[in-house]
Amino acid sequence: MSKLQLSLVVTVYNEEENIEPLLEAVYTALEGISYELILVDDGSTDKTVEESKKYSNEHTRVLIFNKNYGQTTALAAGIDHAVGEYIVTMDGDLQNDPSDIPMMLQKAIDEDWDVVAGVRANRQDGFVLRKLPSKFANWMIRNTTKVYLKDYGCSLRVYKAHIAQNMGLYGELHRFIPVLAKQEGAKMTEVNVKHHPRIHGTSKYGLNRTFKVMADLILMLFFQKYLQRPIHLFGTIGLLSFFVGILINIYLLVLKIAGEDIWGRPILLVGLILVLGGLQLITTGIVAEIIVRTYFESQDKKTYTIKQVYQGE
Repeated sequence: MSKLQLSLVVTVYNEEENIEPLLEAVYTALEGISYELILVDDGSTDKTVEESKKYSNEHTRVLIFNKNYGQTTALAAGIDHAVGEYIVTMDGDLQNDPSDIPMMLQKAIDEDWDVVAGVRANRQDGFVLRKLPSKFANWMIRNTTKVYLKDYGCSLRVYKAHIAQNMGLYGELHRFIPVLAKQEGAKMTEVNVKHHPRIHGTSKYGLNRTFKVMADLILMLFFQKYLQRPIHLFGTIGLLSFFVGILINIYLLVLKIAGEDIWGRPILLVGLILVLGGLQLITTGIVAEIIVRTYFESQDKKTYTIKQVYQGE
């Protein structure tokens, strides 16, 4: 396939009622642009696949997973198959509006941005279940990663292809895509985009995602600072623990030589735990270094299996 200007990656999961209006909106919004639409079905159990095939045209490819892998993996698959100079990501629930894409693409081209991220300025979601957890997650991510964006939850973004295809999406890290892009040296900006209430289907998110964000944030901070040299994290903490433990044990040894009874003292147990814990952390750092080297030097393996690729006509 020849080089296109734009690849639009849309992930869908049980969105059968949204497929027809979604594709119609995309075809209308991108008329006049050299593009491809990559629709990634993440193991839907309803008629999403049938609807996708029915309404696909010559611009559309449908990647059909053999089971549900999650949004991040679906995004990774779509990005892997994209051939456009710019890659756009968007949810398939019709809350994002494809009509914003030409404006965002033009901004990326005219001002040479690596990433143009959408901000849901007038968000059409419930306050308690959606807006409040999102505000908390945005604040937490912004202040810990030092990547200052207003809206990390808006999936409508435009990327230069080399940025999107080198981010390394795994697990559920789609919430941290701006942070991953920043690690690739991306220059980013934000623009306000339209946001619509969900009409068909049900949201796949709830309050439990806040706890997932917190867990993923710990991993993200590790990626930011210690991915290539994990020994700097584990080794530093391990050495500190080891030497504090040694000092405690030397103190107790002096007391023992002086004739005092040290058996049964809580500080003895603390000293032993710190020494053993320090040795374990240092060993963990060495093992992590070996794993990281294997990660960067091993063969390219995908984290998903595509059952079928359908090309629209």
